[in-house]
Amino acid sequence: MSSPVAFSAANAGRGAVQGGGARPKLEHAYLELRTPPPGGGLTPGAACGRIDFQFNPKELSLAKSAAWKRTPAKGAKSAGPPEYQGPQPSKLTVEMFFDASDTHDTSVVTAVEKLFACCVPTSETRQQQRASPPWVVFHWGGLTGFPGYVSQVQAKYTLFTTSGVPIRAVCQVTMEEITGETPGQNPTSGALHARRVHRVRAGDTLASLAWREYGDPAAWRTIAEANGIDDPMRLPEGRELLLPALDEVERDGKGDGGGHGHDGGR
Repeated sequence: MSSPVAFSAANAGRGAVQGGGARPKLEHAYLELRTPPPGGGLTPGAACGRIDFQFNPKELSLAKSAAWKRTPAKGAKSAGPPEYQGPQPSKLTVEMFFDASDTHDTSVVTAVEKLFACCVPTSETRQQQRASPPWVVFHWGGLTGFPGYVSQVQAKYTLFTTSGVPIRAVCQVTMEEITGETPGQNPTSGALHARRVHRVRAGDTLASLAWREYGDPAAWRTIAEANGIDDPMRLPEGRELLLPALDEVERDGKGDGGGHGHDGGR
């Protein structure tokens, strides 16, 4: 049983609006590549690259399914009741459009090859004999998807130069969530999170941001994990941070010291 959900570009754009009635700047979507965790862990490593969308997607499709099992009874007139076996991994499908009709260069082929490379184990994991492709996270302004891996890429070239070089392509990219608990994400939710974006100012610390956002300075760990920050003492001014939604912080189990009901300047 599956329940696909489509998110329009208009709805996705609303996730990046921050307070007030000011018109938000155009945010381009991208796929963040993360280093696979060592030893089969479930906490993704540092960022190791990104694949930018040339044009923002028109819609996003989410699918969530569950596994059920029926045990047939010999001689029964009808099937037995189904037994719930557990959730299946969520899947996020997005369309990526690439066009180089104005330059006639090979950028379209390069972009498609980067997507195909996401289905191949990284050289580091092959050397360590634990073959794994890079983990990926979908980003669009304040909207983020679950950490997962690219399970399928379908590329269709639709325009070529006179010499046969592809200069236009439409790609369907399917990402499947990593099984198990991952930072800042409830793996059974199958949802995208509308996270707020904060630009670091002088004097900002992760603890002060956690206090203003959630009313609990102990929630700084969730902010650090959501942004791949290894050293919380080094917070460069001007960097943009994703601030997870309040329900993500509560599910993460960090910062339970009370005060979650405080909006902290949202």
